[in-house]
Amino acid sequence: MKQVVFISGKGGTGKSTLVSSLSILVQNKMLADCDVEAPNMHILLEGEHKKKEDYFGAKEAIINSEICTKCGLCKDTCRFDAISSDIQIKPMKCEGCGACVLVCPQKAIKLEKVKTGETYVTDTKRGTFSYALLDIGAEGSGRLVTEVRNIVDKYKKDEDWLIIDGPPGIGCTVIAAITGTDAVVVVSEPTKTGKSDMERVIKLAHHFSIPAFVCINKYDLNSEMTMQIEKYCKENNIPIIGKIPFDSTIVNDLQEFKTPVESGNRVITNEIMNIWKELTQRI
Repeated sequence: MKQVVFISGKGGTGKSTLVSSLSILVQNKMLADCDVEAPNMHILLEGEHKKKEDYFGAKEAIINSEICTKCGLCKDTCRFDAISSDIQIKPMKCEGCGACVLVCPQKAIKLEKVKTGETYVTDTKRGTFSYALLDIGAEGSGRLVTEVRNIVDKYKKDEDWLIIDGPPGIGCTVIAAITGTDAVVVVSEPTKTGKSDMERVIKLAHHFSIPAFVCINKYDLNSEMTMQIEKYCKENNIPIIGKIPFDSTIVNDLQEFKTPVESGNRVITNEIMNIWKELTQRI
């Protein structure tokens, strides 16, 4: 099963709309939303949860008050100021490093796993869909992304493709989303920040030796910036596999929980079909 991840240097480039449209057009595939901090594909995919589980992706220090002598060594050692003056753990500050456990002479501190999110597996008409939601303020988003992808492996049968809606940016969540994939498609928009973010994501993909392709969304809003993006891609041998025109009706369609494909937008649908055809031919 080949894996393709769609990413962007920033949010709002149209990446999720593109992936949701491909979820209708591409056959024999699985789907994953790896934007665990703000997943949204499930809003457009109808289906029933096959499995929902709490995810324990971090550890937190727990102090046994019956044993603790309040000597203060743990507080002096903690570099994250996660222990109060009355020797109580501040949950939102504890990084689970375990330094307090090592220095406690009474062995009154231990690390325990804490819930940091939830994972979901959903049966949809478009295929098996895996996604997750990170708890507010929780750490370990990169590990949760990896878990979303691991869940896919548990449910795969004879599918040909895994289409991943990746997170924005270049941080640990993006690295977890693209690692081991067969291709990265960078969805950019014709603005200065869009071009800059695109360049950063492409460099990240190349660092991990993953083939990168570019799709320019709303390309006709700024022809000068589109030309600059095309120039950069040509100079750096980055194939541009599609250019999607701006269409104000797409926003209205999404408000009704419809992709451009479902709304009958032939111009956008044809371009998305061509993007997939071009991508599959290249990989």
